Amino acid sequence: MAATDISSTEQTKGTFGRDFAASFVVFLVAMPLCLGIAIASGVPPELGLVTGIIGGIVVGCFAGSPLQVSGPAAGLAVLVFDMVQRHGLVALGPVLLLAGILQFAGGALRLGQFFRGVSPAVIHGMLAGIGAMIVLQQIHVMLDDSPRSDGLANLAAIPGAFMGLNDDAVAALAVGVVTIAAMMGWDRFKPSPLKMIPGALVGVVAGTVLAMGGDLAIQRIELPDNIASGLTLTSMESLSMLSDPALIGLAFAFAFIASAETLLSAAAVDRMQDRVQSRFNKELSAQGIGNFLCGLVGALPMTGVIVRSSANVQAGAMTRLSTILHGVWILAFVVLLPFILAEVPTAALGGVLVITGIKLVKLRDVQHLFTHYGVLPALIWAVTFTLVVTVDLLTGVLAGLAMTLIELLPQFRRMRLNIEERQHGEGDHEVALEGKATAMAIHKVAGLLDRLPNSGRLKLNLSRLEFVDHTTSELFCEALTRRKQKGMDIEVEQGGHGRHQRIANAVN
Repeated sequence: MAATDISSTEQTKGTFGRDFAASFVVFLVAMPLCLGIAIASGVPPELGLVTGIIGGIVVGCFAGSPLQVSGPAAGLAVLVFDMVQRHGLVALGPVLLLAGILQFAGGALRLGQFFRGVSPAVIHGMLAGIGAMIVLQQIHVMLDDSPRSDGLANLAAIPGAFMGLNDDAVAALAVGVVTIAAMMGWDRFKPSPLKMIPGALVGVVAGTVLAMGGDLAIQRIELPDNIASGLTLTSMESLSMLSDPALIGLAFAFAFIASAETLLSAAAVDRMQDRVQSRFNKELSAQGIGNFLCGLVGALPMTGVIVRSSANVQAGAMTRLSTILHGVWILAFVVLLPFILAEVPTAALGGVLVITGIKLVKLRDVQHLFTHYGVLPALIWAVTFTLVVTVDLLTGVLAGLAMTLIELLPQFRRMRLNIEERQHGEGDHEVALEGKATAMAIHKVAGLLDRLPNSGRLKLNLSRLEFVDHTTSELFCEALTRRKQKGMDIEVEQGGHGRHQRIANAVN
């Protein structure tokens, strides 16, 4: 199916109703995450809310993945925290401005497809490392303590933090534990009629009720009377900070990681539904616009985020209107009901992010890589994860990317890929691959997968394919599985390579 969207002039009353209802569900999911990720990033909470508003209203209008929801992401919280600790909050605006320009240019130059060539071992290892970092950091927040500067420091400080608990810290911990218990209990036992109410909201309400009912003297969210007064516009003076090569490097890191996480999320949204498919380059440019605007006002960076996006899809959203309206809901809530947010304990948001971090550490990902592709991809995952936690995010990602080249070293001779496509009548498509299908030829592979029909009959001939790396194999498996689920008749003619069998199994 070609990438499509339903324009506002084509919306029926039924479509509007579904989008309106879905937007409120996404708003309920987004609010605690916008606040919690800001606190995890070491910045004022209003900066997370502003990013959520821009991600909804602005990026929602331009997005190439209309059902994807953008906002502050846990995946960048660790990087922001470290940067603010080293360079100050004033550096956030200039770095994001440059990152946004890089993303927009990447979309304009049609580089979105190249992010699909990033090894899943690196992506999943990065997300798992981020998850572990968030858990270690937010344990301190649940004790009304300040997080340390890196993962190892947070880990080393945890025993001392628990041994030195005072009454206020115990009260904060109780709020965090109640929040976590409420979230887990709700996700497991929630009644079917209320299934769209997010567990994060239930957890925050439970923690807030405990804090208010017990009149606990613990830290709460502090917002300015006027959210605009909490923003720091980027000035020419602050832009001069970009003369520091370290900040330029951070801008490239933000652009790369935000783009990879966004496009990974967009691909996941495409697998969840067949209402509309993503245009990756347009989505990349839209994210660039959003991060540029966030940089102008000194807000948090944004990505497309899978938790909010999956809530949007599951709530029945049909068009981009749902994403846009969720941003309007956040804006209205901040303007009209800020006194409610002032009662929310930071320990409750810490509890929400502990659960978020735990969900990012998916051991089944590394198990899948080892089972289907052997030791090397699993080792790439482990190295990326370990370095993200013990050194920093950028080092972990770069090391993982470098290790992916090991798989390709024996294949560097005659690394070419030829693709032949034939149409045999209406709905009868044949594709033959010859050579080596690797991430080095991702532009060809991604172009092919985007051109494949969604119905009819497809014959995929791999008999002349000499080699396929684990990244490309995963892309083929996901694309073929999605089309098989839509009822397409797919036949795979294999060669002698074991990964041909993996691709064939995707459609059997």
